[in-house]
Amino acid sequence: MKFAYRSLPGFFGRSLWLMFLSITIGTLAAKAQEFDILLKGGHVIDPKNGIDGKMDVAIAGDKIARVAADIPVNTAKKVVDVNGLFVTPGVIDMHTHVFHGTSEPSFAGFQITNGYGSVVPDDFTFRSGVTTVVDAGSSGWRDFHLFKKQTIDHSKTRVLAFISIAGHGMLGTVHAQDVTDMNPVATSFVMNEYPDYIVGIKAHHYRGADFIPVDRAVEAGKLTSKPVMVDFGGSNPPLSIEELFMKHLRPGDIFTHTYAYSMPARESVVDEQDQVKPFVFEAQRSGRIFDVGHGAGAFRWHVAINSVKQGFLPNTISTDLYAASRNAGMKDMANVMSKFLAMGLTVQDVIVRSTWNPANVIQRPDLGHLSVGAVADVAVFNVREGNFGFMDARGAVLKGGKKFEAELTLRAGEVVWDLNGLSGEQWHVVRASSN
Repeated sequence: MKFAYRSLPGFFGRSLWLMFLSITIGTLAAKAQEFDILLKGGHVIDPKNGIDGKMDVAIAGDKIARVAADIPVNTAKKVVDVNGLFVTPGVIDMHTHVFHGTSEPSFAGFQITNGYGSVVPDDFTFRSGVTTVVDAGSSGWRDFHLFKKQTIDHSKTRVLAFISIAGHGMLGTVHAQDVTDMNPVATSFVMNEYPDYIVGIKAHHYRGADFIPVDRAVEAGKLTSKPVMVDFGGSNPPLSIEELFMKHLRPGDIFTHTYAYSMPARESVVDEQDQVKPFVFEAQRSGRIFDVGHGAGAFRWHVAINSVKQGFLPNTISTDLYAASRNAGMKDMANVMSKFLAMGLTVQDVIVRSTWNPANVIQRPDLGHLSVGAVADVAVFNVREGNFGFMDARGAVLKGGKKFEAELTLRAGEVVWDLNGLSGEQWHVVRASSN
């Protein structure tokens, strides 16, 4: 049916026709702006989808809506110019401690469980491009419910967890020796109660001359089909890491603090001549996962540099973020990622070990990529060039010419970090529009 204002009397007909045009044009304009945010002109690195080049990324609501070259700017409500920057999936830091609380230590040692030893995740994540953290065993089956209520449910950062095989989590070194509190059945029961949050089991800080915590963690892993992360060492003389890799851990299980050097309490992956031990390569080839887990004391240049030179690279890059590590040799995730640039890895090498690799290790293939329909967790990095110094866990410095700096971070489609105001409007425009 054709509508003509001439068929209606004078002023009334013209007014009705103009109103109709206004509504129609407004509707078409709104429909044309099908995206909420358009990241325009960046170098997209998405390892899962094999993308490595200049692309635009469009976001609708909390999902990735389109990744393509030259998406028209008039299709988005907000256009952010990221030309000259790297656009990646939101970073996954696979080893952190974020069960922050005010409980006093119940046992000798640094209290990570519900204590000052852990940190508040949102204070450290978005500013380094991280959108997902995995807590590495701060809670056990006895107190995971409190960790969820206190931290997970109140964080913008996505918080997942490896649950400690020790029922009380990381109360301190003394408690970590109590093998009677390491119950695989109880651990697996709680894991099955929280399948969306618990991604594996952690064995840690044990000083006995046996593999009891590892074996019980693996038993819980078998009951739940989840991986085990091991913070190994403490006995003197040290237990064999070859035996750990080949006789106790399964393919998919994780050895963290890969580049630590803590002799005589823990055997290193390199020998006295800084040569990577042959069985380490074999363990990695057979599916054991090697995680950085930098921390306050678990990353040494002589181990890392010589390992990288010999082709032994980590599967995953992580911080071991906690109170004692946050301002030491380890600054944040971007800092740890930058250290691998300084050792000769490419930007692409680093991004895959900080996004898609950890997503697969924790069995969360919904994360770590920019596929259409995926949650819009996105990091935008400036790879700065200059003269930078990077410290290991003992204060030794390696100079480097590049470093990652997070310019913009989006969590579920929301801008949660904007270092230089890329997504904002100029103040005079904002002021003019408010008048």
